[in-house]
Amino acid sequence: MGTRWKYHLKQILLIAACISYYSYSDAQTLPGDSLKADSRHKNAQAVESLAGQYDVGDLAQAIFRPRQKPDPLKKRSGITIIPNVAANPSIGAQIGIKAVAGRKLGTDPNTLMSVAATSASVTTKGIIYFYINHNIYTPGNKWNLQGNLVVAKTVTPDFGLGIGQAPATGNATDQVLANPDRKARALHSLYFNFREKVYKEIDKGLFVGAGVSFDIRRNIDEGAAGNTPTPYNIYSDSYGFARDRYTANALLFNVQYTTRDNLNRPYKGVYIDAGFRANQSWMGSSKNALQFTTDFRKYFSLSASHPEHVIAFWNWGSYLLSGAVPYLELPGTAKDAGFRSGRGYTTGYFKGTQYNYSEAEYRFPITNNKFLSGVAFLNMQTANDDAGAKLFEHWQPGYGGGLRVLFNKATRTNLCLDYAWGRYGARGFFLGLNEAF
Repeated sequence: MGTRWKYHLKQILLIAACISYYSYSDAQTLPGDSLKADSRHKNAQAVESLAGQYDVGDLAQAIFRPRQKPDPLKKRSGITIIPNVAANPSIGAQIGIKAVAGRKLGTDPNTLMSVAATSASVTTKGIIYFYINHNIYTPGNKWNLQGNLVVAKTVTPDFGLGIGQAPATGNATDQVLANPDRKARALHSLYFNFREKVYKEIDKGLFVGAGVSFDIRRNIDEGAAGNTPTPYNIYSDSYGFARDRYTANALLFNVQYTTRDNLNRPYKGVYIDAGFRANQSWMGSSKNALQFTTDFRKYFSLSASHPEHVIAFWNWGSYLLSGAVPYLELPGTAKDAGFRSGRGYTTGYFKGTQYNYSEAEYRFPITNNKFLSGVAFLNMQTANDDAGAKLFEHWQPGYGGGLRVLFNKATRTNLCLDYAWGRYGARGFFLGLNEAF
């Protein structure tokens, strides 16, 4: 790592330590006379299990209160706040703030942790983005609520339809649509999204659910490029979508099975979610469409004494069964629910009506106190296009590695700093909270 990157990393950690210090200082000490003996014993066991770990809260304590002895009964806040700083050619320079929270609801020890996140940011290219999302498990895991709200003024990079393969037809329109040279274009728009799914546990770890999603884009503009054939206007004209706006409102039906031990940073377990999305014109959708989506994740811990040695696998796919989907709603790179797939490429770099993504990642500790750890990953993407390329016929790789800084040991929240490479000169630095999957 060069001197410049070391400097930026130190700045990020210092700023994060300052913010986390104020977040953690709001945590309250549990009053001894209000605790039952068994509750106090359980709390002591939890403290002991984390005693050997060191996170940003401990770093803040060492910097700002070096002479104060840590209180073992002081309850850690489940909230982590960091600056939302990034820079790449697609968005320019970004500044904002991001927060994540984690907490188990109720007293049942088998209840999965509930998590939530929010962020607000602005960039030098005029992007304004706000979101809030949640994944809540009620006591005993009887219900699971997943949802998000997004309001944004966006600039979406577009690299064409498909997986980057030159069309065999030689047709000029197919050539523009497939964009094998991956020439970047930009689509400006206003974007609004509301999504909520409610799952009911019907057996241990097995949930069935339903929900709604409202995806609305307005003032879509390609600038001067819109006066010439582009992948966006060719696709929109072909499938009967207006060029300047669309609505994709849908009913959602899903089945979920999970045995993960933690949502932020699993050491073991499996997560499976499969379901249908039905865009409905009676709900205001521009077109009817039916899609089938799958999400599979598996985690193997390689050590009983150091369970953070993990091999993790992820496969995500979305497949159009009928109807037509707006161009900017097509499944593709980083279009998963968490927008974390396809490190090495920008959002939507590859996309199609049929899309499949796979990734393998090795996670390993660097320091004995768990403060620093690392990852190495490899991913593969495949998609169809309108010029004859089939799903699973062509693949595009991405790979990279990263550093993890333990932000909150109580919730296993990591600051993730990744650098990844892809094809066509694609590469980038990715900053986030919690693992990509």
